[in-house]
Amino acid sequence: QVQLVESGGGLVQAGDSLRLSCVASARTFSIYAMGWVRQAPGKEREFVAAIVWSGRDTYYEDSVKGRFTISRDIAMNTVYLRMNSLKPEDTAVYYCAAALSSRFSITYYSLANRYDYWGRGTQVTVSS
Repeated sequence: QVQLVESGGGLVQAGDSLRLSCVASARTFSIYAMGWVRQAPGKEREFVAAIVWSGRDTYYEDSVKGRFTISRDIAMNTVYLRMNSLKPEDTAVYYCAAALSSRFSITYYSLANRYDYWGRGTQVTVSS
């Protein structure tokens, strides 16, 4: 069973940057893709970004393209989400997720229900 632990959230002002980290442990060899999904109060979970664990394919939700960057360090079993030019509408709990099944297109992982394991989340609050 894959375990995921997020860190790096916090309270920032609009325009600031944050880097979220997610450390994976246990059976990491079974991971095919990793993603970040966020949930704002009163809203459903929303896909943010995904990356193929052993490759370099990435995919982003339209509202974060050009501002957020997902990356991974296989040696450290860690996936990152660098968030620049943060906006108040980015405020949410950010979850790290791992998918075990492989698909031809990384766009497959743009739906929250495509992931098998989840972290507990880290809060990001952006003030205006």
